[in-house]
Amino acid sequence: MMDYNKPYQPNLVYVFADQLRYQSCGYAGDEKTHTPSIDRFASQGVNFCNAISGHPLCAPYRASLFTGKYSSSTGMVINELRMNPSHHCLGHVLHQNGYNTAYIGKWHLWANQLGNHHDPKNSFIPPGPHRLGFDGYWAAYNFHHRYFDTYYHLDSPERIPLKGYEPDKQTESAINWLNNQRDTRKPFALFLSFGTPHDPWDPTNVPAENYAPFRDFKFPCPANYLPEGDPYADQWGRMTTADRLRLQEWTRVYYAMVANLDGNLGRLLQALEQLNLSQDTIVIFTSDHGEMFGAHGRRAKNIFYEEAIRVPFLLRWPGHVPPGSVSDVCLNTPDTMPTLLAMMELPIPAGVEGVNLSHCAYDRPGPEPEAAFLQGMGCTADWVDGHEWRALRDNQYTYAIYHSDHSELLFDHQTDPYQMRNLANEASYHSLLGHFRTMLKKRMEEMGDTFETCTWYRDHWTEDRVIQRSATSDFSRHILENARMGQGK
Repeated sequence: MMDYNKPYQPNLVYVFADQLRYQSCGYAGDEKTHTPSIDRFASQGVNFCNAISGHPLCAPYRASLFTGKYSSSTGMVINELRMNPSHHCLGHVLHQNGYNTAYIGKWHLWANQLGNHHDPKNSFIPPGPHRLGFDGYWAAYNFHHRYFDTYYHLDSPERIPLKGYEPDKQTESAINWLNNQRDTRKPFALFLSFGTPHDPWDPTNVPAENYAPFRDFKFPCPANYLPEGDPYADQWGRMTTADRLRLQEWTRVYYAMVANLDGNLGRLLQALEQLNLSQDTIVIFTSDHGEMFGAHGRRAKNIFYEEAIRVPFLLRWPGHVPPGSVSDVCLNTPDTMPTLLAMMELPIPAGVEGVNLSHCAYDRPGPEPEAAFLQGMGCTADWVDGHEWRALRDNQYTYAIYHSDHSELLFDHQTDPYQMRNLANEASYHSLLGHFRTMLKKRMEEMGDTFETCTWYRDHWTEDRVIQRSATSDFSRHILENARMGQGK
């Protein structure tokens, strides 16, 4: 329980978008976007400019965020699985230490069915263990991306209508909840999970006033756009001829959604200021993963390229974090939980696999991971083999290997930011390639990741898309030397 004699416990506001890539923020150099609130916020705290989505997919990201573990430990290897609730999660730690919590928006850790998202059996997360410790205010749904006139659930399957544009109304809900926290002795933690700028990117799915500035804008194809598809892409990542014809309109709506998000972040920050809560509150703005938009012949996410894995991660805490500072540490999704808990002086659960990088937020020296470890464990939301990969990303290089044919890729994303030159095929990089092979082998051994196919997890971890493996199970693991990792081409 909370020690009321403790002089200070900071509040936490964690705002995360869905499919907002780092490259589409103004502070990151995009002159086409409209993000004045995000850009201003970036100047008020620390910008983790190399923040990484360690498994760039909606449900796996959320599982890693709340557990501090990798997908090979959570079992959330694709979307539309039901999370095993046996982990000691971020929400548990917050409540055990006296925090009032609120969770508003998309959850995506409950449904165990592909499709049929609006059925309450898939959209309503009942009170109890499957809320992973978020036992306070709950105004959420599992998964949908219809943004006008939608709904949410409280503590019953009844749909609560949400009239208007969903991010606008969710922000209003968050501000109303914050209003009720001013007079309580307990600290609070608010998680606001927006569904935008995730597709569908149709002009009817974004407010007209946000779409209007982009209506006639001509977006150039990315420098690494490929007219042919990536053979490793799954059915969600493939681009059809019709998709390519719609790419311009998709991008316009995406940027309109980003502009709307920016406005709502500004409203939330203004409310914190008016409520005199800014000084005592750690505020995070980030995203679960990015979007390819034709880069490397792909759409969507679930791949190791920069457009998919690199996300904004901005942290403000007045008087504690130097304003306008930049950290180039490769902050990975599992690192978020231990880093925040350390900053809040709360206990980090023993099973956490991420690294406490709080010293980077304070701009202090300290140990950093040599590289971020990334996992791609299958098809986006179906049990289909052939799309698995593993990767490492440090401040200069990205190394990746596919499971299906052991193809390797090595990019210098400092000199080649669009990752168009594969150095793995060049003799002068043979030593560096070996370095990354060794590092990847070591990281996988540490995580017990044996580089299995997607259907292996279906057959060994789940029953009817419900994850049955316990977080503390001593389930037999393969020896990595016998796993199906390539030993070069």
